[in-house]
Amino acid sequence: MPRPLSSILGQKGSCLSQPFELVVPLLLLHCHSHTTTMSSSESLAVGVYKRDDTTVSRSPCPVVNALANHGYINRDGRKIYVRELNASMRRVGMSPLLGSVFAVPTYFEYHNPDTANKKDPVPTWQRVLSLIKNPYSYFDYFGCWNPEKMDDKGKKYVDLVDLASHGAIEHDVSMSRRDIGQKQGNNDPQPDLIEDLLKHSTDGEYLTIEEFGVFIKDRLKQQLEDNPDLVYGAHQHQLNCGNITLMMGCFGDGKKIPVKYVKAIFEDERLPIEEGWKRRFWWPMGLIEFFGSVRKVAKATAMEF
Repeated sequence: MPRPLSSILGQKGSCLSQPFELVVPLLLLHCHSHTTTMSSSESLAVGVYKRDDTTVSRSPCPVVNALANHGYINRDGRKIYVRELNASMRRVGMSPLLGSVFAVPTYFEYHNPDTANKKDPVPTWQRVLSLIKNPYSYFDYFGCWNPEKMDDKGKKYVDLVDLASHGAIEHDVSMSRRDIGQKQGNNDPQPDLIEDLLKHSTDGEYLTIEEFGVFIKDRLKQQLEDNPDLVYGAHQHQLNCGNITLMMGCFGDGKKIPVKYVKAIFEDERLPIEEGWKRRFWWPMGLIEFFGSVRKVAKATAMEF
C-alpha cells in the first residue's frame, strides 16, 4: 500500500526520516545514469509551443503535458522513455536528483491500489536488497508502467495517458480533473475547475499557498456531493501538497505564484514564458528543499482525516 509522505519526512521538527536519509546517497549514485539530451521534433523546434488535443496522448498533469506541447518530450505523448522524461524535468527548474525522483519511479509496474492489500507483504530483507539494487524502488508505488510497453530492444516506455493510472500518481480530488468514478473521467482538464481555481485568488494577481488550500477544501466538499465514493485521505492530500509545492517552487517565489502563470499552465498547458517566467537555472529546486516545503504546505493547508 502507498506510504504516507509523513513516513518519508519524519516527525515535526526533525530531519528527514532515517530510511529516506539512507536512500538519498544511493539516489545520487544512480541519478546520473538517467540523464540525456532533450527530444527533438522534425516539424517544430524544441521549445516551440503547439497544442493538439485531438490525436495525442496526454496525462492528468498539466506541467507534463506542457513539456510535450513544447517538444521537450515526444509531442504526441507516446513512447516516452525514462531518460527523456527525466531530462525534461530540468526544463521546469528541478535539479537532476529531484527530477529523477519524479520520473524514474513512473517506470515501475503499475499495481492497482484497490487490490494491493490482497498481496503478501514483501519481507524486510527483500525490500532492503531492492533498495540497494535500485534506490528508486523506495517510490515504486508511483509506478504507472504497463508490462506490454516494451520496445524491441527491451526498453520500457510509457504513453502519457498511463500517468492517469488511478492511485499511482493520479488521485481523486485533483485540482483540474474530476475523479475516475465520474463520467468526465480522471484525465481530461475541466475548464470549470480551472476557472474556479483562478477565482480563489483574492487580489486577482497571485495565488498563495493558503488560497490553494481553501480551493482544495472547497473541491473536496463539492466532490463529496458529486462522487460520494471518492477516496481522499492523508496520502492523497499530501500528493496535492506536493503539486502545490512544485508550483510554488518552480513557478513562484515559494509562497505565491502569479495568476497569469497558473492560467497558462492549467488552461493552455503551456510554460508561462510569454508571461515572464524564467526557470531556475543556477539554483534549481532540489530534493531537500522540496520535501521541506511539502511539510510547510501541509501545515498551511491542514485537513483532518
